[in-house]
Amino acid sequence: MANYYTDHPEIKFHLGKPLMKRIAELKERDYTQKDLYPEAPVDFEDCIENYNRLLEIVGDVAANVIEPNSESVDLEGPHLENGRMIYASKTVENMEAATKAGLWGLTMPRRYDGLNCPEVIFSMASEIISAADASFQNIWSLQSCAETLYEFGNDDQRQRFIPRVCAGETMSMDLTEPDAGSDLQRVMLKATWSEKDNCWLLNGVKRFITNGDSNIHLVLARSEEGTKDGRGLSMFIYDKRQGGVNVRHIEHKLGIHGSPTCELTYKNAKAEICGSPRLGLIKYVMSLMNGARLGIGAQSTGLSQEAYNQAVAYANEREQFGQKIKNFPAVYDMLSRMKAKLDASRTMLYQTAAYVDIYKALEDIQRERPLTPEEKAELKKYSRMADAFTPLCKGMTSEYANQNAYDAVSVHGGSGFIMEYKCQRLMRDARIFSIYEGTTQLQVVASIRYITNGTYLGIIDEMLQNEASEAMKPLRSRVEKMIELYKDAIEKVKATENQEVQDFLARRLYDMTAGIVYSLLLIEDASKAPEMFERSANVYVRMVEAEAAAHKQYIDNFVADAAAADTLASFRAE
Repeated sequence: MANYYTDHPEIKFHLGKPLMKRIAELKERDYTQKDLYPEAPVDFEDCIENYNRLLEIVGDVAANVIEPNSESVDLEGPHLENGRMIYASKTVENMEAATKAGLWGLTMPRRYDGLNCPEVIFSMASEIISAADASFQNIWSLQSCAETLYEFGNDDQRQRFIPRVCAGETMSMDLTEPDAGSDLQRVMLKATWSEKDNCWLLNGVKRFITNGDSNIHLVLARSEEGTKDGRGLSMFIYDKRQGGVNVRHIEHKLGIHGSPTCELTYKNAKAEICGSPRLGLIKYVMSLMNGARLGIGAQSTGLSQEAYNQAVAYANEREQFGQKIKNFPAVYDMLSRMKAKLDASRTMLYQTAAYVDIYKALEDIQRERPLTPEEKAELKKYSRMADAFTPLCKGMTSEYANQNAYDAVSVHGGSGFIMEYKCQRLMRDARIFSIYEGTTQLQVVASIRYITNGTYLGIIDEMLQNEASEAMKPLRSRVEKMIELYKDAIEKVKATENQEVQDFLARRLYDMTAGIVYSLLLIEDASKAPEMFERSANVYVRMVEAEAAAHKQYIDNFVADAAAADTLASFRAE
């Protein structure tokens, strides 16, 4: 029987990464949880075995329920009845299967009926489910909104809402509006305190809300009358049981058809504030979005895996000119690049998740007791690493998912353009990944300060201290040469002292940064498990090496050309 976890041993490899031991110690409070909960692990080996069993369950449900239902879900999609969103019938089956298997509340503490898993394990589960159906992953992974309730809600809110999520109730984050997409400072949904009802009342419209008719909503709303910027926004909790929110429209989308994208109308909807007033955008949404961006990294990696699977299967089956097409250089070139991008995406995803795990666990411990000086330093380090890695992870894994889905269609040739083949759905589904939860261009904006202030260079220098196997040392030498090009490119861009030029060239610097970081992570993996990753490391490094040289040449020529800035200005004026 198929299993989307055990069928891909590359996922399990990452359970053996060095940081996993520290993550488990922090999450399990040095394994003192076993004194309170009989299901808690007694030591690190027991902990890893628990994670392994859970992921096997996820892999079974993904392969044998969610994936077989995926085509039906894509064809039927959700629909609207009397102001309510109704899931596709097979989506309901998926949710029932996930609930029966106990796959909700993965990261929540045991005291709220959660499984107390780290973000790395949640990301693995999320990747596996996305490989089966990216649209269902959207619905299922929104359980991560409970992290915001846990971090910023009060004790009463945690007790009332989090166990419901762990039992299978759904969540959504209601942020965007018709006039507030990427620029959330323009949110105008109004929150007014009602003395009569002793609660906040929400009025207005939200648009493009994933899973918008969920049980529990986190809502960004304007609580401070007369304000027009982010300082007037607060975060609210809306419980569907209270009424007052209707679905006005369900979007008809290019892909991820099973994931309902709703337009919502709020009419005196009763809500309660989450955390402190005026910090909705400044603090809480930023935290929420970082989690969502990691979720898109997992979604992208899962779809990349399935695109590769579909391409390999077709290439092994299809014959032309008397041989299987997998033997044609043009085809196995595509397949090798797809696998390299997949393996690079996965290692970046889990490395980023590991950094998030450590700093979030330390923040949680800080609520219980003061941190030691060493723990404070650790918190600062991994918080910085997570902030730097998240935009590289979200941006590039989503771009690679689009490229892999496109190449899967190409491997299928004319058949890839026929709706009966799954690869066309993967391509349609992937297109949104580099758009929602912050476009790739916004990930560049988030990264550029780390590029120009030397943060990434410092991280890269630290990564170069890691051991590489003899077989990988020549590849690392190639990366070191790439780093020299990168340093020179940064200095040339900074030397222009022209902000518009720097912004225009930022994407090229971002791509170079990602290529170097992903390469070093993949070389580290290939040094430990050459049978899994050596081929991908060789393909990937050479691929990004060529891209880096092209970016460097473009930057050199652009900066040297005095007319380039004028040309840039003319494009803006059109």
